[in-house]
Amino acid sequence: MDGEVIRSHLPCPDCGSSDALTEYTNGTYCFSCEKFTPADKVKPQSVQTQQQHKHKNLIPLDECEIQALTKRGLTQATCRKYGYYTSEVGGTPCQVACYFSDDGELLGQKIRYPDKHFSVYGNLHHRFFGQHLWANGHKLVITEGEIDCLTVSQVGGNKWPVVSIPNGAQSAKKVFTENMEWLNRFDEVIVMFDMDEAGRKAVESVCNILPPGKLYIANLPLKDPNECLKAGRAKEIIDAIFQAKPYRPDGIINGSELWEELRDEPDEAAGYPLPWDIPLQQMTAGLRKGELVVITAGTGIGKTTFVRQIAYHFGVHLGLKVGMMMLEENVKRTAKGLMAVHAGKRLSLNKNLVSPEEYKKIFEETLGGGNFVFYQHFGSMESDSLMAKMRYLAVAEQCDFIVLDHITIAISGLDIENERKATDVLMTNLRSLCEETGVGMLIISHLKRTDGQSAEEGGVISLSHLRGSHALAQLSDTVVALERNQQADDPDEKNLVRLRVLKNRHTGETGLAGYLKYDKETDRLEAAEKKKTSLADAFKEEADNEDF
Repeated sequence: MDGEVIRSHLPCPDCGSSDALTEYTNGTYCFSCEKFTPADKVKPQSVQTQQQHKHKNLIPLDECEIQALTKRGLTQATCRKYGYYTSEVGGTPCQVACYFSDDGELLGQKIRYPDKHFSVYGNLHHRFFGQHLWANGHKLVITEGEIDCLTVSQVGGNKWPVVSIPNGAQSAKKVFTENMEWLNRFDEVIVMFDMDEAGRKAVESVCNILPPGKLYIANLPLKDPNECLKAGRAKEIIDAIFQAKPYRPDGIINGSELWEELRDEPDEAAGYPLPWDIPLQQMTAGLRKGELVVITAGTGIGKTTFVRQIAYHFGVHLGLKVGMMMLEENVKRTAKGLMAVHAGKRLSLNKNLVSPEEYKKIFEETLGGGNFVFYQHFGSMESDSLMAKMRYLAVAEQCDFIVLDHITIAISGLDIENERKATDVLMTNLRSLCEETGVGMLIISHLKRTDGQSAEEGGVISLSHLRGSHALAQLSDTVVALERNQQADDPDEKNLVRLRVLKNRHTGETGLAGYLKYDKETDRLEAAEKKKTSLADAFKEEADNEDF
């Protein structure tokens, strides 16, 4: 504050804190509710009055009356159910919201004056308004104020659990935290805060307190529930409750929501079987939930294309739900890549390879089913944020598999300078998430530089070539390497990918695992066989398949 301090540790007339208000020469500021009131807006005697009421008894209920609030459209029955009274303080009419314990003991009162000035008697900081009425249930609606609580309850026939936070939007986080056990007795917690900036911030303040999948967000056509009631739009309050959507962190996008963006994009701009009938399928017996699979190869060999085609197969053909955390490309590129696999055309380069009607049909048959969930991000991220997003995909979105491309970008968000140690930490967290949630993971890893023939020239890859840490090999269930000579003169050899299983915890089989050929016309990898040009090649392939 710019003014000089006059008094501090005073009670706040807005949030009821007993000692968070400081009085300055230019106004007052509460360090609890973070509200500044200019000097010309400070109510005369308001600070003194609060000091007096700190030790004053609550307003006796026999001095209060329950009335219908006709201007608010609220009935007497609704006010009686919640203990919302009218009374007078010092000759000034007021409304009295009573806060009760679970045993019915009156704990505190929030006094609302005609000029919207508030006072607090007693202690109500640790409770929701109306909390004493509800022990548990399926849906719990939480509003920002008592009037809105009464409104939502009334439009539901006063039969559904509805409560409100005690001291406005700024009190949401504290009261949620202090009542977590009670909140968890409900299957769904629906927040119906005001449709303004303060309400939005209040939602953000509580979003990580409850377990994933429990918090739902209701959206209203007007500022708050009572505004809707007064406007004759009570039905839309009910609709908002039943159409409330699970809270989803920023950046999480369901593929079914991408059609508008894809359509309007400017032109420039058990073991689940694998997609191919090649030895890799027989050697691994497919991919399983709860397992961590590392895919590795040199730069530009086709790792992303490989995992994209597996993700497409799982989501479209097998009906599994797949989370796509593709940190090297944006959501549209990933989405169009999946559509391209389905269409057999390189739609990521030119969506006009098909008609608008076909494009829409391709979208519906791939992303429209809701089996793909994307993370909209580019670049590094903090480790806690990464793990929180992946946990959300596994728990709230109930993804069967998550693709992370790639781990080098992911560890760049860790506050650890040593790459090996950073990889150890992240792999341990990913392994724990697989075990805890049962989600399967496909993790792309780069290779470190080595002497001899490079991976980009078709060199043979081993576990020792994995970049960063041996935790990539130790903590994974399966490691698959892709080998290709991208510098070959022969086009057939240039587009031929050799697969090698480096680790296989499930069956134990390792070694050469077949071939795939990239078809740039269809943007797909197809099963292929390597042409044996000499007897030496035949002997080499036979040696590659030996088990030791």
